[in-house]
Amino acid sequence: MKLTFCGGARTVTGSSFLLEAAGKKILLDCGMFQGGKRLRSRNYGQYPYNPAEIDYVIVSHAHIDHSGLLPRLVRDGFRGKVLATPATIDLAGVMLPDSGYIQMMETEWINRKNRRSGRPLEEPLYTVEDAEAALQFFHPVDYYTPYALSPQISLTFFDAGHILGSAITELTIADGTRTEKIVYTGDLGKSGRPIIRDPDILEEADYLLLEGTYGSRKHEQDEQKVELLKQVILDTVKRQGNIVVPSFAVGRTQELLYYLSRLMKNSEIPNLPIYVDSPLAISATEIFARHPECYDVQMRWLLQSGQDPFNFPETIFTRTVEESKSINELPGGAMIISASGMAEAGRIKHHLKHNLWRPESTVLFVGYQAVGTLGRRILDGVPRVRIFGEEIKVNARVVAIDGFSAHADRSELLRWLGKFRKKPKQVMLVHGEEEALMHFSALVEQELQLPVYIPQQLETMELLPGRLPAAHVSDAWPKKAHELRQKWQSFQEEYTRRLEWALHTPDAEERLAELEKELAAMRKCINA
Repeated sequence: MKLTFCGGARTVTGSSFLLEAAGKKILLDCGMFQGGKRLRSRNYGQYPYNPAEIDYVIVSHAHIDHSGLLPRLVRDGFRGKVLATPATIDLAGVMLPDSGYIQMMETEWINRKNRRSGRPLEEPLYTVEDAEAALQFFHPVDYYTPYALSPQISLTFFDAGHILGSAITELTIADGTRTEKIVYTGDLGKSGRPIIRDPDILEEADYLLLEGTYGSRKHEQDEQKVELLKQVILDTVKRQGNIVVPSFAVGRTQELLYYLSRLMKNSEIPNLPIYVDSPLAISATEIFARHPECYDVQMRWLLQSGQDPFNFPETIFTRTVEESKSINELPGGAMIISASGMAEAGRIKHHLKHNLWRPESTVLFVGYQAVGTLGRRILDGVPRVRIFGEEIKVNARVVAIDGFSAHADRSELLRWLGKFRKKPKQVMLVHGEEEALMHFSALVEQELQLPVYIPQQLETMELLPGRLPAAHVSDAWPKKAHELRQKWQSFQEEYTRRLEWALHTPDAEERLAELEKELAAMRKCINA
């Protein structure tokens, strides 16, 4: 068996892993890279495989960083089956065409500039039509129901508790004289969240691909996050500003509505207008209503008692462009929830443009902001950002509440991993920034005594019977050299981020001199 890390290796987006076993080629996820220009360029790169030779794509959930390259894959020759839960298929039915529309609109905007400057025109990554064509290859697989990919390979989905329909993938593979169990978590959710069920506990795995997005961080407790949300709203309304929330259309938006309806019902916040300004989020909320099989007990009880936390009088769903534009003509005192979650595309950029310069407004982040995204730059405290070619000063208050993340934090990941009765002979950490993965790797080895490996982008590992993967045991570097290499890579990423920030500060010359000293010190450390 072989495993190639086609994406999601030492980065949070672009999850995609090629498993070759028992004569089949299986992609675990086919996600889009999101973030800075260098990272996004991977979406256009050559495949490390022939799309026409892929037998199955198993999609853990509908978020674009896990499903967003499927339209390109189908356009370029894939003709196998895409397997996912029924809820994931319904969500992909609106999310992939929406992604295709964004690709087309962004390319058209770029080409308008290219025409004026005489540069060659670009083609979109894929179109709405490509996305709709990809939807024809989806096949539903229910939770807890074994599905035979071949006489040697069986698939079972368990609930990942991340978003509606999210799944942990378990593959049981009979390859020659041995049977191996490979588990891929996708994005693992938090316990105790509203609406959807908690992540299922698994007890056996030979090889485990585990996400580590928040492997170095701990979320606020539920009571803390709701109290923080309440205070942000009260403080901003008092200043007569708006609360602008870049939010993922699927999962985060619905959870926010749930808590906002509770706060208003208990008179803990004023009945302010809440604009859900995202056609995708509106469609996703409608899909949530069609999948009660994914709900937890509390959500079922609310619905049975006649309470709908997604639809209450203060919620205003805006579908049209005209309705969206009119929001920014209103006085302050409203909450605007809009996609995308990392502020990279969509209507949220317009709302940021109209509110970032206003000191009375607040930008509230309730989800992970990948390196290189507009959301991450704002969160890191840059004094100015460029939106639609215009430089905008960041005067608004910027707040992040990690507790609304749909990802398990380091404690929850450790707790979930510690439940394995048959310990994995190899844990492979994916879907995380390198620094977070290194931190979490040390915790796993120290507290659970499990072998952990952090793969590189496009690395291929041989999964050998009864032994650690070949790429792990054949690594010839001394341990110290390997640690220094990882340290240098982490430093480079952080240094680049701080360099971009320093260039926009009033005392740029002084900041750059400090950074130059740090770079010299790090080089001296590496060369010693």
